[in-house]
Amino acid sequence: MDGLILVHKPAGPTSHDIVARLRRILGMRKIGHGGTLDPFAAGLLVVAVGQATRLFPYFALSDKIYEGRLRLGTATDTYDLTGFPLVAPSGPLPDRAALRTAMARFQGDLIQFAPPFSAKKLEGKPFYAYARSGVAVEPRPCPVRIDRFVLRAFDSPDVEFEVTCSTGTYIRALAHDLGVDLGCGAHLVQLLRTGSGPFRLENAQTLEKIEADLSEGRPDRFLLPMENLLLELPLVRLTETGRKFVGNGRPIDLSDPIVVSDSDPIPSPEAIFRLFDPSDRLIGLARRRETSGIPFLVLI
Repeated sequence: MDGLILVHKPAGPTSHDIVARLRRILGMRKIGHGGTLDPFAAGLLVVAVGQATRLFPYFALSDKIYEGRLRLGTATDTYDLTGFPLVAPSGPLPDRAALRTAMARFQGDLIQFAPPFSAKKLEGKPFYAYARSGVAVEPRPCPVRIDRFVLRAFDSPDVEFEVTCSTGTYIRALAHDLGVDLGCGAHLVQLLRTGSGPFRLENAQTLEKIEADLSEGRPDRFLLPMENLLLELPLVRLTETGRKFVGNGRPIDLSDPIVVSDSDPIPSPEAIFRLFDPSDRLIGLARRRETSGIPFLVLI
């Protein structure tokens, strides 16, 4: 079983809990997730199984889409509803116009600092471990990009919003920083991931549905096969001779009909493309070098 599973994570369990349960359901160990969701958050969790785990570097950089709710008036030490309230700022709560203006200031390229209670690591140890021990660590700046940060509803002190952002963005930190900018404090109270790269929450399945489909012998209802992944990359279809070349780690001559039976246009000299065998199976990825392809990830 090789491919992706789009899981609808409920609020409560950690992303690791979801993977652990899937390992029990599928009877497999080679499973991983892309893009951690905090326990209180819900929504789309992209999970790779089998050989698809090797493709994660190409999904990891995907933009994310979230819907959420933050509360103005109080900051917390975790930047969300699970933390302890900090001293309340003295500033008044903003009106809708001031809120929209402030949110617009957070669109574009930003430098963000990871929350003190986060899985970000320093010398192999997560920030939350330092924070729980009362040890202060120097915040590490991280460049992120916010493409959209828009107001969906405002019933003071609660703000409903939608965000489209680069991977690695902490929405908790975004809520906290907005509160600092407004001078009134803020923390995140609800978060739902609705998109990750080309994948959307409406196509995700609950663990209960996945388990039921598997018991009926229908993994095709939840498993996205590897052949349907990375569709933005050009496709090169190989002959049997070409398949053997890839299996032996040899370069492939893109102009040789003995090796290549069909090919999409490959736009740039260093472009990455998918390799399919005569049976239409994804067998690897290669990088173009002049008229040749150099396999660098082989799945056979």
